[in-house]
This record gives sequence, C-alpha cells and structure tokens, in this order.
Amino acid sequence: MSRAQTDNNPEDAAAIAMPAVAGRGVQSVEIGGRLLNSLVLASQPMMLRDLAQAAELTPGQAHAYLVSFRKLGLVEQDAASGRYRLGPFALHLGLARLRNTDPYRLAATAVVDLAEQLELMVTITVWGHAGPTIVLVQESSNQIHANVRPGGLFTVSGTATGKVFAAYLPRKLVEPVLAAELATSRKGWSATSDMAPEELLAEFERVRRAGLCTTVDNPVPGVSALAAPIFDHTGRIMQVITVIGPTAKVDVSPEGGQAQALLAFTRRLSAELGYSG
Repeated sequence: MSRAQTDNNPEDAAAIAMPAVAGRGVQSVEIGGRLLNSLVLASQPMMLRDLAQAAELTPGQAHAYLVSFRKLGLVEQDAASGRYRLGPFALHLGLARLRNTDPYRLAATAVVDLAEQLELMVTITVWGHAGPTIVLVQESSNQIHANVRPGGLFTVSGTATGKVFAAYLPRKLVEPVLAAELATSRKGWSATSDMAPEELLAEFERVRRAGLCTTVDNPVPGVSALAAPIFDHTGRIMQVITVIGPTAKVDVSPEGGQAQALLAFTRRLSAELGYSG
C-alpha cells in the first residue's frame, strides 16, 4: 500500500498550487514567477534584497523583473518604505481564477488518483440541509460492506466526516442537526455517538487541532475512516474528503502514510481554491 509523505509546513500551501509541467517553456517567465510566488508566500510587503534572496536572484536581476511587473500592475511598491507587494492586476487574476474554479469538479477529478494511490474508497461530502451529504463515491479494490452512496447522509456525531464538519462550521448550522441525532437512537451506518454533548464538543476541538478525524470500527464494525476538510479562499469549509476501508487496511495514525497523503491532498485542493491558512 502506498505510504506517501508530505511536508507539514503550512507555508507550502501556495507552492503546492504550482504543479510541475513538462515541456519547454520561457525561462525568464519562470524566473519572474519565482518572484511572484515569493510575494505570495511572504503574505506581506518585502524589501528588494529579501525578495531577491527568496527568489534566488541578485538584487539587480530582481529589480529588472519588478520594473516590468509594476508596469503590468502585478506588483506595486510602497513609496514610503520601498517595499514590494502584489498589485491590483494580481488581485484580478486571482479573482478570475476563483470565479472559474468549481470546487466539486476539482475534487471529483482528483479523488480518482487518491483512491488508486491508497487502494481505499474515497468520498466527497458537502453540508446539505439535512447535514453531511455524500455527493461522490470513488470505489477501490478493497470493498467494504457499508451503505455508502451518493445522496446518502453521514451523521455529525457518529462519523469522521460529520465531526470534521462540526469542527469547522458555525455552531448555529450544526446544533439543530446534532440535537436531532442525539434525540434519536438509530442503528447501522447512520448510528449516532453515545458521547455526552460536552464530550462531543471536546472531540470537535481535538479535530480542529489535528486537522483531521479518524474512526475505527465505528459506526460500522470492521470499517475505519479518515476525514479532512477542504477550505475556500475565505477559510470556509467547502467539502470533506473521507478515506474509508476495511479496518485491517486503514492506518488511522495521524502520522501514518495514509493520513499524510490525505492531508497533502486536501491542502493542495484548498490552496487551489485560494486558501492560505
């Protein structure tokens, strides 16, 4: 089974959104791109010497590129401090990208490779009027005996997916669904948690700190899962990606290869949606 590893440094989020592309390109454009990416990663105005060092250029080389970028509106310079920051045209480019990016289509295309890499089922879930709603199921070679299908619901209190939503959504959205669950004693895949409300709140806080949630043999015996969120440019949770499989095939350790592969996946898609948290 694949054990992909990833760098946990959150500053890599913007760099993750710049995939390697095969083929001959224009070297000067790529060098200029390093300057722009350095400004993105810095998230604050930069002095010329620091910007040049980050892009692995001499100050003279960097200055020539910055003059052209200023003419295009990609970069602007503060008159008082002399520091450089991204300009208005860079903002327009970013907004155009966001307007033309469909979060579901982005995830739906990418989960095919994730399921193949991990050899486990992968689901995409969104928050619907009745709670966590499955919108896509990508099967794998490791079949599981659980009723997971598009249009189905995960519970908030009893599944890894639901707990991730509860950890990041506003409480006013989650509380009505959670209250209804806790007042019901359902069985099977939609089983709810037997935790007390205060225990669940503590569990949601642990999920926020870890950045993902895991479940073992719950709510279905013999089935385990890992779930992690995808955020948009405002920091709002858009989707939850859940990896599901036979317990014997799922490593739920947060430091394990499967968890790290899932986190790398969700961080990359979040970065593509403009998230830089």
